[in-house]
Amino acid sequence: MPFLTKKTGAMKVSALMPSALRVGNGVAWQEDEYRPSNELAGFEGYGLPASVGKTAQRRMCGNSECESGWTMPWRNRRRPIFEGQWGCSGRCVLAMVQAAVRRELRDGGASADLSPHRHRVPLGLLMLAQGWITHPQLQKALGAQRENGTGKIGEWLRSECGVEAEQITRGLSMQWGCPVLTTEGFSPEAMALVMPRVFVEKFGLLPLRVAGSRILYIGFADHLDASSALAMEQMTGLKVESGVVEGAQFEAARSRLLACEGVEAKLETAADKDSMAARITAVLEQKQPIAARLVRVHQDYWLRMWLESGTVGRAGNLPVSHEDVKDHVFTIRVQ
Repeated sequence: MPFLTKKTGAMKVSALMPSALRVGNGVAWQEDEYRPSNELAGFEGYGLPASVGKTAQRRMCGNSECESGWTMPWRNRRRPIFEGQWGCSGRCVLAMVQAAVRRELRDGGASADLSPHRHRVPLGLLMLAQGWITHPQLQKALGAQRENGTGKIGEWLRSECGVEAEQITRGLSMQWGCPVLTTEGFSPEAMALVMPRVFVEKFGLLPLRVAGSRILYIGFADHLDASSALAMEQMTGLKVESGVVEGAQFEAARSRLLACEGVEAKLETAADKDSMAARITAVLEQKQPIAARLVRVHQDYWLRMWLESGTVGRAGNLPVSHEDVKDHVFTIRVQ
């Protein structure tokens, strides 16, 4: 029978064991080995008294309303870990997941509306004001757009008026107040691991590269999406910089990325937030990840799980390969 100890006001393990627990942006990486107390000396180097070594052998439940009032020796139930916290039972893991779902529902994806901001100067007028196109050219492009009932004004300026693609991209950069990004240094194999491919296909974004192991550059074809960028920042632990990419470059890089093997993703639909939380808990209990996190991307809820140690690379929380990392993307059925 495992030894049981009553909960006290001791600090949580996430603060006590920097040598065994790496916490970044709410994601914790727990070593698999059990460390005897004589291997937990030297806490003074982390600004903690040596006396905490004994307490650090036990993990406290991450459910703030846990009714058991006990901590288990952390070698007996080490997983699953969800957003840097451990649950002493499936019931407590469910409570932690429900709290995360409520948090994401409140956040609303930061900017859930996919439509362009109404206060932005229309691209055609902006380019006209800059002297990059003439009034007859703009009228011709607008007429073709109305007649066909589809297409973006930049596309019609190119096809009907011969405006260069680089000039259109420059106008989009001014319209959105962002830089023009290129695909230089783009590695499709590495970038295919950043996010589920469904987001690349659905939201028109493309991870381009990581700079200095701390900045993730994301490119968009014709608009920025603050909600998607924020979600990537929360999941990866990297600072995200967004910009526009010239159309042909964007499509070529996107095709290369979609041809690569990414993290396995399963798409699921739930009846409501409670059933989604229950399903996420079931997945966590089944997969037993060493780390997991939930973020909302517009109306999708993205759960990423790191199943074994060594799955995270040097850049933020990005995986080093598609192995031992799993994605689930949930949507709530519209009533």
